[in-house]
Amino acid sequence: MKRFFDLLLSSLALAVLSPLFIVLALLIRRDGGPAFFRQERVGQGGEFFRIFKFRSMVPGAEKLGAQVTGAADPRITSVGRFLRKTKLDELPQLINVLRGQMSLVGPRPEVGRYVERWPEEDRREILQIKPGITDYATFYYSDEQAVLARAEDPEKAYLETVMPHKLRLYRKYLQDRGFWLDLRLLLATLARMIGLDGRFLLPRHTRLLLSGK
Repeated sequence: MKRFFDLLLSSLALAVLSPLFIVLALLIRRDGGPAFFRQERVGQGGEFFRIFKFRSMVPGAEKLGAQVTGAADPRITSVGRFLRKTKLDELPQLINVLRGQMSLVGPRPEVGRYVERWPEEDRREILQIKPGITDYATFYYSDEQAVLARAEDPEKAYLETVMPHKLRLYRKYLQDRGFWLDLRLLLATLARMIGLDGRFLLPRHTRLLLSGK
């Protein structure tokens, strides 16, 4: 049922959003370089796949610095800052959902060299399901760039503080997951994309979890 739900909604969303995709692609192309950014991530069962995102950084940015970015990272383009703030850069992952590489809701897919640093138990548990576009960690770290920008070493802060907490949130989602929770997470994500907090749509225990209480 989850796969049918993913397939139906991703197909409809891609059809409805295709004009927006064209506009955003043209805006990104004005800065030079391709409209899409593709990066290898770890998927279900430890299989690698290439994730789709709208490019928000200068071409070749991955060769110019760390794979985590703070809000003031000079590699981020002017259009990219808007895309990241609104989370519109994530929309092309609907293609990955359509291909069956991702789900609409699930733990966020991570790059291989960071997954290698996960505890073995976490790798075994979290990688048993498909990664997703949105989940608990997406809400808790909705402004992750700002959090990392305050750190003297953003990558160290990510590895030592942010990533371990994300793993706890991923495991919590695995415990709670179900059709109705996924639906509410999707609705909350849509609400956030139009400027609302979105968490009011989630179950009370989830709101407390994401508020840090």
